[in-house]
Amino acid sequence: MNMLFDSFWRAVAYCLRPRVVMMSLLPLMLVVGLTLGLGYLYWDDALDQVRRVLESSAFVNNGWAWLDSVGLGRIKIFLAPLIVIFTVTPVIVVVSLLVVALMMTPFLVRLVALRRFAALEERNGASFLHGLLWSLGSTLLALVAIILSIPLWFVPPLVLILPPLIWGWLTYRVMAFDALALHADEEERHTLFRRHRVQLLGMGVLAGYLGAAPSLVWASGVFFAAAFVILVPLAIWIYTLIFAFSSLWFAHYCLSALQELRRERAAAAQVVVPEAQVIALTTPATPMALE
Repeated sequence: MNMLFDSFWRAVAYCLRPRVVMMSLLPLMLVVGLTLGLGYLYWDDALDQVRRVLESSAFVNNGWAWLDSVGLGRIKIFLAPLIVIFTVTPVIVVVSLLVVALMMTPFLVRLVALRRFAALEERNGASFLHGLLWSLGSTLLALVAIILSIPLWFVPPLVLILPPLIWGWLTYRVMAFDALALHADEEERHTLFRRHRVQLLGMGVLAGYLGAAPSLVWASGVFFAAAFVILVPLAIWIYTLIFAFSSLWFAHYCLSALQELRRERAAAAQVVVPEAQVIALTTPATPMALE
């Protein structure tokens, strides 16, 4: 538990470094450009499609009539944009995570390793291609889970539980793998994943809940249309910083766990060898056969 909190505060401190803040601007520009470009091309079409679906629903029309009767009819103006935003948000989160994992995580892991674990041997247990396939496979599974769980989001408690859990699982899978890819071999990585699975998953889920917070900034652009162009990049930058923090947290924790694992194995090896020597010396020699 001490290692968990120690790595957390170290990650917070590293996020304040100017180099880390500057590095976060690179994925920000890429994701913002992609988001604004797709929004410019498809925003109106997406709104029209959602409005058609809403207008064709008898249940929604009854809801409109009730809102009009209590003087809240203007709410329906914001419903279609909100549905589009909350549908697109998981995709933005996943894209932000992947961009950070590919563009920032290798730099952040090396930064942590050079400052804290310079003596830790690099065993290169996973190539760039292996890491890329692992990230894409995990992302595909997360997207399938998101799509399948969307109907459950209309149940009030579940919308606050399911998306962060899915994002947390994805964060844990991607960040932990990338943090160990350079220094741990395959056997060490599997051992650490098995030994620290609960802690790593908990770190990922917390990062998932932190990643849900910028959705409030993102969604507020619907109500403050004049500031929409500013609020959307701000929300994506917060996503980027949160995932950069997550990457640093996993790097500190995983490299500490790897260092501890190697110390345990080195100590065990030093104990076993003398015992073997003692056994060999105290075992009586086999008497030679009499001629």
